[in-house]
Amino acid sequence: MNDCIFCQIVKGEIPASKIYEDEKILVFLDVNPSTNGHMLVIPKEHYQDLFNLDEEIITHSVKVIKEKLYPLIKSKLNCDGLTICQNNGYGQEVKHFHIHLIPRYNDDGFVNSYNKDILLPNDQVYSTLIEK
Repeated sequence: MNDCIFCQIVKGEIPASKIYEDEKILVFLDVNPSTNGHMLVIPKEHYQDLFNLDEEIITHSVKVIKEKLYPLIKSKLNCDGLTICQNNGYGQEVKHFHIHLIPRYNDDGFVNSYNKDILLPNDQVYSTLIEK
């Protein structure tokens, strides 16, 4: 995709603060971070979302997060935890699969918010999901 900003970063057409790179993925700091060290893990090949992603990419990404990135973040930034999130469709600002790694700190004030007024009772949601 020529107009995908993440594809342009992979090609080196747009600069990024690269943290990790191998033959399958690229990891760089988010330009609009939620906390210090907020980074994005992206496949080098363009996939719009999780639903058309090669399973090998997600498996490889999780392995790199677990074995390389989290230890790096923990040791260098002294975070207290890590939020890992990934959006598909609504909420996905860049239509190139990516995983957010958001280091968490006891005093970071980071809040995942949602509108509790529109939530249905869990039993109603459950019934809807399992009905045939």
